[in-house]
Amino acid sequence: MEHSPHTVSDVMTRTVVAVGQEARFKEIVETMEQWKVSALPVLAGEGRVIGVVSEADLLPKEEFRGSAPSRLEQARRSDDVRKAGGVTARDLMSAPALTVHPGDTLAQAARTMAHKSVKRLPVVDGEGLLQGIVSRSDLLKVFLRSDEELAAEVRADVIDRLFSAAAADVETMVTDGVVTLRGSPAVASLLPVAARLVRAVEGVVDVTLEVTAMTPAPTEPPAAGPR
Repeated sequence: MEHSPHTVSDVMTRTVVAVGQEARFKEIVETMEQWKVSALPVLAGEGRVIGVVSEADLLPKEEFRGSAPSRLEQARRSDDVRKAGGVTARDLMSAPALTVHPGDTLAQAARTMAHKSVKRLPVVDGEGLLQGIVSRSDLLKVFLRSDEELAAEVRADVIDRLFSAAAADVETMVTDGVVTLRGSPAVASLLPVAARLVRAVEGVVDVTLEVTAMTPAPTEPPAAGPR
Protein backbone atom coordinates (compact mmCIF):
# COMPACT_ATOMS: atom_id res chain seq x y z
CA MET A 1 0.00 0.00 0.00
CA GLU A 2 1.49 3.31 -1.09
CA HIS A 3 1.35 6.54 0.87
CA SER A 4 2.51 9.99 -0.13
CA PRO A 5 4.03 11.30 3.11
CA HIS A 6 4.62 14.99 3.48
CA THR A 7 8.16 16.03 2.70
CA VAL A 8 10.43 18.77 3.97
CA SER A 9 9.56 20.90 0.93
CA ASP A 10 5.93 21.01 2.11
CA VAL A 11 6.73 22.77 5.39
CA MET A 12 10.14 24.44 5.08
CA THR A 13 10.69 28.19 5.10
CA ARG A 14 12.04 29.20 1.70
CA THR A 15 13.21 32.71 2.57
CA VAL A 16 16.34 32.15 4.63
CA VAL A 17 18.68 34.59 6.33
CA ALA A 18 22.31 33.46 6.00
CA VAL A 19 25.82 34.85 6.32
CA GLY A 20 29.03 34.41 4.41
CA GLN A 21 32.03 32.70 5.94
CA GLU A 22 33.85 36.03 6.40
CA ALA A 23 30.96 37.65 8.32
CA ARG A 24 32.29 39.27 11.49
CA PHE A 25 31.16 38.38 15.01
CA LYS A 26 29.20 41.59 15.56
CA GLU A 27 27.53 41.30 12.15
CA ILE A 28 26.37 37.79 13.05
CA VAL A 29 24.89 38.95 16.37
CA GLU A 30 23.17 41.91 14.70
CA THR A 31 21.70 39.66 11.99
CA MET A 32 20.33 37.25 14.57
CA GLU A 33 18.78 40.11 16.51
CA GLN A 34 17.31 41.77 13.43
CA TRP A 35 15.67 38.60 12.11
CA LYS A 36 14.88 37.04 15.51
CA VAL A 37 16.67 33.77 14.74
CA SER A 38 19.04 31.75 16.90
CA ALA A 39 21.14 30.21 14.13
CA LEU A 40 22.32 31.10 10.62
CA PRO A 41 23.56 28.95 7.74
CA VAL A 42 27.06 29.88 6.62
CA LEU A 43 27.50 30.02 2.86
CA ALA A 44 30.45 29.80 0.52
CA GLY A 45 30.60 30.57 -3.19
CA GLU A 46 27.18 30.95 -4.77
CA GLY A 47 25.18 29.56 -1.88
CA ARG A 48 26.72 26.27 -0.81
CA VAL A 49 26.10 25.54 2.87
CA ILE A 50 29.38 24.85 4.67
CA GLY A 51 28.29 25.24 8.28
CA VAL A 52 25.87 26.75 10.78
CA VAL A 53 26.63 29.40 13.39
CA SER A 54 24.29 29.47 16.37
CA GLU A 55 23.93 31.32 19.64
CA ALA A 56 25.65 28.38 21.31
CA ASP A 57 28.68 28.95 19.07
CA LEU A 58 28.85 32.61 20.12
CA LEU A 59 28.37 32.26 23.88
CA PRO A 60 31.90 30.98 24.70
CA LYS A 61 33.25 34.47 23.92
CA GLU A 62 31.16 35.86 26.78
CA GLU A 63 31.70 32.84 29.03
CA PHE A 64 35.49 33.06 28.92
CA ARG A 65 35.65 36.86 28.81
CA GLY A 66 36.64 37.41 32.43
CA SER A 67 39.03 34.53 32.99
CA ALA A 68 41.26 32.21 31.05
CA PRO A 69 40.04 28.61 30.80
CA SER A 70 41.78 26.12 33.05
CA ARG A 71 43.85 23.32 31.60
CA LEU A 72 41.01 20.92 32.34
CA GLU A 73 38.54 23.13 30.46
CA GLN A 74 40.97 23.48 27.57
CA ALA A 75 41.18 19.70 27.36
CA ARG A 76 37.49 18.96 27.83
CA ARG A 77 36.08 21.90 25.86
CA SER A 78 38.71 22.57 23.25
CA ASP A 79 36.10 23.46 20.62
CA ASP A 80 34.42 26.06 22.86
CA VAL A 81 37.80 27.49 23.86
CA ARG A 82 38.70 27.84 20.18
CA LYS A 83 35.40 29.57 19.42
CA ALA A 84 35.94 31.99 22.30
CA GLY A 85 38.73 33.49 20.22
CA GLY A 86 36.78 33.40 16.96
CA VAL A 87 36.10 36.57 14.98
CA THR A 88 34.44 35.40 11.76
CA ALA A 89 31.74 32.87 10.86
CA ARG A 90 34.48 30.61 9.51
CA ASP A 91 36.02 30.48 13.01
CA LEU A 92 32.75 30.18 14.90
CA MET A 93 30.55 27.86 12.84
CA SER A 94 29.82 24.22 13.48
CA ALA A 95 30.92 22.28 10.44
CA PRO A 96 30.14 20.35 8.40
CA ALA A 97 26.53 21.47 8.54
CA LEU A 98 23.78 18.99 9.28
CA THR A 99 21.35 19.31 6.37
CA VAL A 100 18.29 17.70 4.81
CA HIS A 101 16.95 17.63 1.27
CA PRO A 102 13.57 18.93 0.07
CA GLY A 103 12.39 15.41 -0.75
CA ASP A 104 13.23 13.94 2.67
CA THR A 105 10.25 12.93 4.75
CA LEU A 106 9.31 14.80 7.90
CA ALA A 107 10.16 11.67 9.87
CA GLN A 108 13.71 11.70 8.48
CA ALA A 109 14.13 15.37 9.41
CA ALA A 110 12.70 14.76 12.88
CA ARG A 111 15.10 11.86 13.49
CA THR A 112 18.09 14.00 12.48
CA MET A 113 17.01 16.82 14.79
CA ALA A 114 16.41 14.43 17.69
CA HIS A 115 19.62 12.43 17.30
CA LYS A 116 21.79 15.51 16.88
CA SER A 117 19.91 17.76 19.35
CA VAL A 118 19.42 20.63 16.90
CA LYS A 119 16.41 22.91 16.51
CA ARG A 120 16.59 23.57 12.76
CA LEU A 121 18.24 22.23 9.63
CA PRO A 122 19.27 23.94 6.38
CA VAL A 123 17.59 22.41 3.36
CA VAL A 124 19.94 21.89 0.42
CA ASP A 125 19.70 20.51 -3.10
CA GLY A 126 21.93 17.85 -4.62
CA GLU A 127 24.73 20.39 -5.09
CA GLY A 128 24.61 21.52 -1.45
CA LEU A 129 23.04 24.86 -2.37
CA LEU A 130 20.68 26.42 0.18
CA GLN A 131 16.98 25.97 -0.65
CA GLY A 132 15.35 26.77 2.68
CA ILE A 133 15.35 25.93 6.36
CA VAL A 134 13.16 23.61 8.42
CA SER A 135 12.60 23.95 12.16
CA ARG A 136 10.98 21.86 14.87
CA SER A 137 7.88 24.04 14.68
CA ASP A 138 7.69 23.44 10.92
CA LEU A 139 7.60 19.68 11.49
CA LEU A 140 4.66 20.10 13.86
CA LYS A 141 2.55 21.86 11.22
CA VAL A 142 1.12 18.53 10.04
CA PHE A 143 -0.74 18.28 13.36
CA LEU A 144 -2.74 21.35 12.37
CA ARG A 145 -4.61 19.32 9.75
CA SER A 146 -8.34 19.24 10.40
CA ASP A 147 -10.11 16.12 11.67
CA GLU A 148 -12.18 16.12 8.48
CA GLU A 149 -9.07 16.12 6.30
CA LEU A 150 -7.50 13.29 8.29
CA ALA A 151 -10.67 11.23 8.17
CA ALA A 152 -10.91 11.61 4.40
CA GLU A 153 -7.28 10.53 3.89
CA VAL A 154 -7.59 7.58 6.26
CA ARG A 155 -10.72 6.42 4.49
CA ALA A 156 -9.29 6.81 0.97
CA ASP A 157 -5.71 5.64 1.53
CA VAL A 158 -6.19 2.94 4.16
CA ILE A 159 -9.72 1.71 4.76
CA ASP A 160 -10.99 1.57 1.16
CA ARG A 161 -7.80 -0.09 -0.07
CA LEU A 162 -7.19 -2.52 2.77
CA PHE A 163 -10.73 -3.71 3.32
CA SER A 164 -11.95 -3.32 -0.27
CA ALA A 165 -15.47 -4.74 -0.50
CA ALA A 166 -15.69 -4.90 3.32
CA ALA A 167 -14.82 -1.21 3.80
CA ALA A 168 -18.43 -0.49 4.70
CA ASP A 169 -17.91 -2.64 7.82
CA VAL A 170 -15.34 -0.17 9.19
CA GLU A 171 -16.35 3.17 10.65
CA THR A 172 -13.72 5.95 10.83
CA MET A 173 -13.96 8.74 13.38
CA VAL A 174 -11.37 11.44 14.15
CA THR A 175 -11.39 13.68 17.21
CA ASP A 176 -8.50 16.07 17.91
CA GLY A 177 -6.27 14.01 15.63
CA VAL A 178 -7.05 10.70 17.36
CA VAL A 179 -8.45 8.17 14.88
CA THR A 180 -10.95 5.57 16.04
CA LEU A 181 -11.54 2.58 13.79
CA ARG A 182 -14.70 0.67 14.62
CA GLY A 183 -15.28 -2.61 12.81
CA SER A 184 -17.42 -5.70 12.94
CA PRO A 185 -16.03 -9.09 14.05
CA ALA A 186 -15.83 -10.03 10.38
CA VAL A 187 -12.97 -7.55 9.83
CA ALA A 188 -11.46 -7.57 13.34
CA SER A 189 -8.33 -9.48 12.27
CA LEU A 190 -7.36 -6.67 9.87
CA LEU A 191 -7.91 -3.78 12.28
CA PRO A 192 -4.39 -3.97 13.82
CA VAL A 193 -2.93 -3.82 10.31
CA ALA A 194 -5.10 -0.81 9.55
CA ALA A 195 -3.93 0.87 12.76
CA ARG A 196 -0.27 0.57 11.73
CA LEU A 197 -1.04 2.12 8.35
CA VAL A 198 -3.14 4.91 9.85
CA ARG A 199 -0.30 5.87 12.22
CA ALA A 200 1.80 6.57 9.12
CA VAL A 201 -0.66 9.26 7.99
CA GLU A 202 0.85 12.68 8.68
CA GLY A 203 -1.00 14.49 11.44
CA VAL A 204 -2.47 11.46 13.18
CA VAL A 205 -1.94 11.71 16.94
CA ASP A 206 -3.04 8.20 17.92
CA VAL A 207 -5.24 5.30 16.83
CA THR A 208 -7.78 3.34 18.83
CA LEU A 209 -9.63 0.21 17.75
CA GLU A 210 -13.12 -0.94 18.60
CA VAL A 211 -14.86 -4.15 17.60
CA THR A 212 -18.64 -3.87 17.55
CA ALA A 213 -20.70 -6.68 19.00
CA MET A 214 -22.71 -8.73 16.56
CA THR A 215 -26.38 -7.96 16.63
CA PRO A 216 -28.31 -11.23 17.04
CA ALA A 217 -30.65 -11.98 14.23
CA PRO A 218 -34.27 -11.43 15.16
CA THR A 219 -36.19 -14.61 15.92
CA GLU A 220 -39.78 -15.17 15.01
CA PRO A 221 -42.13 -16.08 17.81
CA PRO A 222 -43.19 -19.73 17.75
CA ALA A 223 -46.35 -20.40 15.90
CA ALA A 224 -49.31 -20.87 18.10
CA GLY A 225 -50.37 -24.53 18.29
CA PRO A 226 -53.87 -25.83 18.44
CA ARG A 227 -55.64 -25.38 21.76
